[in-house]
Amino acid sequence: MLAEAPKLEVRKKTYVAISGEIPSPLDPPPGCHFHPRCPHAMPRCRVESPALKEIAPLRFSACHLNDQP
Repeated sequence: MLAEAPKLEVRKKTYVAISGEIPSPLDPPPGCHFHPRCPHAMPRCRVESPALKEIAPLRFSACHLNDQP
């Protein structure tokens, strides 16, 4: 039963700020709307919007990186 007791440890998560400005929802950029701020953007991202795909059970992603082997 002790193994099931809640733990009081506090773990701080560190987050990295994403550079750039958030695109306007009224005038989004062509292709992937995130490509201006993405550190992994490829030329394809600027012209083609990625499809939403299930990459794991109940986990979805819309990124061209998921198409790479």
